[in-house]
Amino acid sequence: QVHLVESGGGLVQPGGSLRLSCTFSGFTFSEYAMSWYRQRPGKERELVGAVHNGGISTNYADSVKGRFTISRDNANKMVYLQMNSLKPEDTAVYYCYAVSYYDRQDYWGQGTQVTVSS
Repeated sequence: QVHLVESGGGLVQPGGSLRLSCTFSGFTFSEYAMSWYRQRPGKERELVGAVHNGGISTNYADSVKGRFTISRDNANKMVYLQMNSLKPEDTAVYYCYAVSYYDRQDYWGQGTQVTVSS
């Protein structure tokens, strides 16, 4: 069983920055692709960014490209989402997501609220 815990959410002004963290526990971290998703009010959950085992291969939603950076620390079993130049439309609950490379078993964290408002 994999357990994911997000932290770092909060209230920030437009143009500000936040760094979200996700702590992974349970199975072998390197065997999982890691992603951040978000669910904005009244919208479906959407992919924000993903990072693969080596930490080099990443992909992002068009809406966050150039502003958000996803990274992983395999030694400490952590995934991060650095969010810069935040906009009100980035307001959402952000979720950490893990999926196994081998059997596609997946896991979600409980989510952390990010609110961008003046």
